[in-house]
Amino acid sequence: MTIANARQISASDTTATDLPEPEELERLAIQSLEDDKAFDVVSIDLSGKSAIADAMIIASGTSSRQVSAMAEHLLERLKKAGVGSVKVEGKATADWVLIDAGDIVVHLFRPEVREFYNIEKMWLLDGPSGSVGGGAAVSLAGAQ
Repeated sequence: MTIANARQISASDTTATDLPEPEELERLAIQSLEDDKAFDVVSIDLSGKSAIADAMIIASGTSSRQVSAMAEHLLERLKKAGVGSVKVEGKATADWVLIDAGDIVVHLFRPEVREFYNIEKMWLLDGPSGSVGGGAAVSLAGAQ
């Protein structure tokens, strides 16, 4: 049996009912990031607002090494939770890593890269209240 066959078999064993709900995935991702000492963690509710995902999580790490480790640990947790089709971009340089787990999208940045792209501003359409097209952006920095 090849690795490709093993992946195919394991993916076929998982049914849609086995997959975590979007809220569970969001909690799992936030917990993973908190465990890895991410900072400035923000979750933006996209449900009913965008077809890309139900939630977008944005977080920073102090270095490329930390960003890469946060991404790797999150990918491991998603796999253990039964999320089989996760797409990752940017892991090689780890300045900005995008993890697309279907119902949630996670952006991991080094601080200066996050400041440069400022993607929160792109999604925060209603000013300082944190609305996102009617949804809410919640800063989780320091939240326990």
